[in-house]
Amino acid sequence: MSETSQERPTVLVVDDEEDLRDIMRRMLDRRGFSTLVAGNAEQAVAVCKDHAGPIDVLVTDLGLPGVSGGDLARSATQVRPDMGVVYISGLPKDIAISKGLIAEDALMVKKPFTSDLLLEALRLILAEKASAT
Repeated sequence: MSETSQERPTVLVVDDEEDLRDIMRRMLDRRGFSTLVAGNAEQAVAVCKDHAGPIDVLVTDLGLPGVSGGDLARSATQVRPDMGVVYISGLPKDIAISKGLIAEDALMVKKPFTSDLLLEALRLILAEKASAT
């Protein structure tokens, strides 16, 4: 029997810091997620276009070089409209909202964060997606 996306959700992690990207990938793999990674917005959009299976959630840093995580999320969700988004930022959420980087209803995890906080955000997005179908 083949694994479905529900059994092992696929998460695309986008961060320009390779160490942080690698830590998140390993943590998510250990917690039962299938993980794709990208170091910038161009790579992330390419992964969205080229990956054969579903991508359930995009986890992106808000402060990517040359483009905000919010801009990346808009581009990526045009390619993958069913994909959920979790933002990561050192900025407080109210400041990110006031700068127009994310919407008020966006799900954001503030750096530094624990693996439990990130997992909780992913579970929220996956539960939201499951109830919408």
